[in-house]
Amino acid sequence: MISGIISSGLCEKERLIASAHSQATLDRLSEAYGIRVTLHNAEVIQNSDLVFLAVKPYQFQTVIEEIREFTDSEKLIVSIAAGISLAKLNELFAKPVKLIRAMPNTPAQVLEAMSALTPNEHVSPEELQFVKTVFKSFGKAEVVPETLMNAVIGVSGSSPAYVYLFIEAMADAAVADGMPRTQAYKFAAQAVYGAAKMVLETGTHPAKLKDAVCSPAGTTIAAVAKLEECGMRNAVIQAQRCCTETARKMDAK
Repeated sequence: MISGIISSGLCEKERLIASAHSQATLDRLSEAYGIRVTLHNAEVIQNSDLVFLAVKPYQFQTVIEEIREFTDSEKLIVSIAAGISLAKLNELFAKPVKLIRAMPNTPAQVLEAMSALTPNEHVSPEELQFVKTVFKSFGKAEVVPETLMNAVIGVSGSSPAYVYLFIEAMADAAVADGMPRTQAYKFAAQAVYGAAKMVLETGTHPAKLKDAVCSPAGTTIAAVAKLEECGMRNAVIQAQRCCTETARKMDAK
């Protein structure tokens, strides 16, 4: 995220400040990006107009307690955590605060994130658009109602893990067929990347793209038939819905 914000020119690195629990993490951030760092969360909120709460859900209460007195109606807070609803955030701050709930994913590291944003009633359309621009600096971003945030966690927040499993399995099969492992990962990953790009850039329904590869009595349709026999489609649906349901339960706490 930091890399995207800096490389896009949205903000000079000298104007960014980050806090973390360990000095080692801060040293790494400072060396990698040249930004200001601190061990004190309160220092970040005091010196920022836009604040990202990028901590684990169990840490939210502690962090908000540290920054609450320095948070006013002019600061915009972006929360990045599963299971922390806008209602819960409002409760933790215990006063009117501009809040945006966000869910990016780990491909932000290569500027290819898919992010969802949900604002509360205190965020203006202009402020929401600015935050959307920030998220677009490291991938794609869309505004969704909070009722869809748990579905977002299933389909994009957690789904890179499913894709990594798929790539690993493809590579394992190639290795079993004699391909060196390093080369197998490259072939598998590039095939997934290219297929995803086809869906995004052509706008063609995935089923049509699949049909275009499946020649009559060919190798691809044989593989697709075996995937269906093994229940791949149902496994993906059930796994993703399990993810969404777990997020929903976290939200309810």
